[in-house]
Formats: sequence, structure tokens, C-alpha cells
Amino acid sequence: MSVPTTVRIRRALTAVVLSTALLAGATACGSGGGGDGRREELSSASMGELAALAAAEPAAVEADELAAATPSPSTSAERQKFAKTRFVANAGLAAGATYQWIVKPYRAGKFKKGAKGRTFALIKAGLAGAFAYNRLKAAADNAKGDPLLSKAMGPLTAGIESLKGLSSKLRKGDAGDADIDSFSNVIGGVKDAGKSAGAEVTDKVPSVSQLGG
Repeated sequence: MSVPTTVRIRRALTAVVLSTALLAGATACGSGGGGDGRREELSSASMGELAALAAAEPAAVEADELAAATPSPSTSAERQKFAKTRFVANAGLAAGATYQWIVKPYRAGKFKKGAKGRTFALIKAGLAGAFAYNRLKAAADNAKGDPLLSKAMGPLTAGIESLKGLSSKLRKGDAGDADIDSFSNVIGGVKDAGKSAGAEVTDKVPSVSQLGG
């Protein structure tokens, strides 16, 4: 099977995305995040984590495009199974990224002014927010291939769309309890929808090895 042109282009652009994210991390480091005048030290592990987040969306979209290029299942049962498989994958990535880089650090107080590593944590949260939103949109689209799953996901459309602008708030440090709850509630709703339709979702945190492709 030949690789779609858009996939080849996206692979070429991934290096640019990575460079931009790493530069953002370096700039934040020098600026002493949150205006507290302190310099944030970035470990190689932290830089690798940021690189994984920057690569996450291009890699996930590439997977979608490659799946779309695969010959379509021939029977209704096969199409529904394929739709559920893609739904579980995309929703799982959204859930994993949301908990790892948004909910967990927020609850730990890492987004508060004066917190050690705050600026870098906010950069990661912003990237994770955009990634989670796009993966949830993809999961909602996947759900259309299965009648039961599509019906269960219908009421969540507005909730998913409400997350669109939150990545910017996260990156700027403006997100509060209500914003974090919005992510958690939508993810919870998607998991419940999947479970009710026989497509149970489990958290899957994006990693360098999974996204390197």
C-alpha cells in the first residue's frame, strides 16, 4: 500500500513541530516562568517529554490517514468493528494525555504561580490540551461508523467542542478548576459512551516510542 501524500508531507513537517516545541521550552526556561525571576532547569527527560507531545498530533493524524487509506471492511459487522477499534485508540490517547499532562499536574499544584517548573508544565499542558481535543474529535468521527456508539456519543458533541480553546488558557496559566473539570467530565463521558457500546476505553499516554512511527 502506498503512503498518502499528506502523510509524507506530515512526516517532513514533524521535525519543524519538534524544533518549535523545544525552542518554546528553551525560551520559557530563560524567562523564569510565571514572572518569579527564577530559572527553570530542564532535564533531558523533560525535553524528551515535550518532544513526544509535539510529535503526538502529527503522528496520530498520520495513523488516521493511513487507516483511511486501508481498504474498507466489506461487511457491516466489519465496518462497525473497525470503527470501534479506531474510537478506542483515539479516545484512549486523549484520556491518557489529559490525565498525565493536565489533570495530574494541576492537582499537584504545578500550575500555580511560584511552583517549581511551572512554565514548562504549562507548555506541556497546552500541547496536551490541543492533542486531546483533536483526538476526541477523531474519536467522535470514528463513532459514526457504529450505530450504537454514534448514539452514545451524540450528547457529547458540544462538550468536546467546548475544549477547543482551552489549550491556550492552559499554556498561559489561566485555566482554573472549571476548565480542568471540563476536560475530566468530557473524558469521563466518552469512556461511559464507549463502555455502553461495547468499546471500552483505557488511558494510553503518548510516548516517544509509540509516536516515532
